[in-house]
Amino acid sequence: MANTAKGTVFYKEKAYSKINEYLLDNKHSKIFILVDSNTHEHCLPAFLPKINTNTAIEIIEIEAGEPHKNLDTCMGVWEALSDLEGDRKSLLINLGGGVVTDLGGFVASTFKRGIKYINVPTTLLSMVDASVGGKTGVDLGNLKNQIGVIANSEMVLVDSDYLATLPTEEMRSGLAEILKHGLIANEDYWNKVGKLSDLTLNDLDDIIRVSIDIKAKVVAEDPFENGLRKTLNYGHTLGHAIESYCLTHQEKQTLLHGEAVAIGIILATYISKELKNFPKDKLEGITKRIIELYGKVDFSQKDIEKIIDLMKFDKKNEAGIINFVLLKDIGAPEIDCQVPNELIFNAFEFYKTA
Repeated sequence: MANTAKGTVFYKEKAYSKINEYLLDNKHSKIFILVDSNTHEHCLPAFLPKINTNTAIEIIEIEAGEPHKNLDTCMGVWEALSDLEGDRKSLLINLGGGVVTDLGGFVASTFKRGIKYINVPTTLLSMVDASVGGKTGVDLGNLKNQIGVIANSEMVLVDSDYLATLPTEEMRSGLAEILKHGLIANEDYWNKVGKLSDLTLNDLDDIIRVSIDIKAKVVAEDPFENGLRKTLNYGHTLGHAIESYCLTHQEKQTLLHGEAVAIGIILATYISKELKNFPKDKLEGITKRIIELYGKVDFSQKDIEKIIDLMKFDKKNEAGIINFVLLKDIGAPEIDCQVPNELIFNAFEFYKTA
């Protein structure tokens, strides 16, 4: 198990015994389970039989996918909670990927000025990233996670059996966050996860635990992202801008979060070599591995200009200054680094020719 700022992460069968203990000890007026159209079909039938409670359960479904992670969807969930007579003693269980856990956490934290919630992540990405650390929120247009609060769940239940329903690209998306954890934490872990070509669920159980422990330790030391927690954004300053840009330009291939972050990791590592003397041979190894896993995306000069423009909306910026996380070496991150635009263009050229 991994301690978070408020609750605890529980795994596999222990997770279900712990949630049932929690439901017995806390007399909720009603339990709501938030699902999307995918988890309603593939995950809810496996989840419900493991929940032991006499409290009434209501299911609320939202559309699947990042385009629905917005205030309009929140409005629908808030109205459903109200129509179904939710009150301050209600509990919301978020059963789904990062969109469900981020949005559901935000909905719970604001409904009736805050009700309790539990996260049950069902994608690799949400297990190792979105469901841990208390960040909740939704997108503002094409700008990622601009509206939200930090409010921890009561607990997180991690069961890798849900991953059996995931398509390969969703598994790859989650792997990007695991690779990031290796790069900011320690070289041994990077070497281990960087060699995973054919992921099996047996491999993943241990890796998921280590990645969650890495994130949980950082969050416990810096819950409100005043310093150390910023290191978890490695590859995300450009990654989020790339994801946002591709999401709203129909001529571009829409990228999953992890696919965009993977590109952002290559770009940030090149910039780290230029500004922080990150070892060139390690840059080349990281780039080769990521391109083997994710392939490459073409960006024109015009694309890059617009992506750079989107970075001004990054939440880590202060007083109009764009702040990057860079690496002096694997496991040695530095926060609040300023990067000239010319170097960002050079990083894209490196990516293009890699």
